[in-house]
Amino acid sequence: MKNDKLDLPEHLHQFAFLPKFSENIEFLAGFCEEEDWKYHNTESDSEFPILENYLKYTYKRLAEERKISYSNEGKHCCLNTGLVTRNQEPIFMVFEENKLEDVDPYWHFYRFVRKGEYELSKFPTLPEMAFYLDNPSKLVYDIKKELVANIEHIIEDNKVRFPAPYSTMNNFQLQNFIKGSIDNAKERVKRSYKTAVPQYYRNNIQLLIPLCLTDPKIADLALVVEDYGMMYRASTCLTLDMAINNARQIARPDRDWLQP
Repeated sequence: MKNDKLDLPEHLHQFAFLPKFSENIEFLAGFCEEEDWKYHNTESDSEFPILENYLKYTYKRLAEERKISYSNEGKHCCLNTGLVTRNQEPIFMVFEENKLEDVDPYWHFYRFVRKGEYELSKFPTLPEMAFYLDNPSKLVYDIKKELVANIEHIIEDNKVRFPAPYSTMNNFQLQNFIKGSIDNAKERVKRSYKTAVPQYYRNNIQLLIPLCLTDPKIADLALVVEDYGMMYRASTCLTLDMAINNARQIARPDRDWLQP
């Protein structure tokens, strides 16, 4: 049985049938404002994995906020991708009623359209972008707060994410490298607030700061920093490709150090 059009499942592929998804992602990469949507350190089956993840998780947030607009006749719907064209015109994702009997989702992806295109005239109102921030102060690292890092946990749970030769070091050796890298990162944040990059994860805003293990100018990993009120805590780290996926949900991050 097809999903009711007002039911918003968690995942985009459950919401709509997405034929030729890779081709549509490739089109969107050329349609939207120019941006690096590729991984530089991780193998991927997708040509534009960052963009593909961005679209999937943007839908997930829009579903939570119920920011889907429907046409008057109820046979079309659309969502705001949060992306813009090279001329800074918002891009919307338009769907039509699915007429394929052997396909479960109620909706069928139609195409990406600019705000000024005719296809959007059938909607009485256009949906807003996904919203992630209740407290904008969480976007900025407060240098007055202490950062407490659970280095043992960072190593035990994430050693596979470390590049060579650090991934094969004994834990005691690696602890010393991480401690020095965290000290350097804290000094870097003090000099420039843009060093701390916000990410959205499990309905929470966290900050990412660089872990530079070999070269002070090149990040090897991203340390995840969470605000606990009077202090920050860090107990995990991400590869740079993982970090850019999470950070891109909120905004196009400054590429001072976060280079996928």
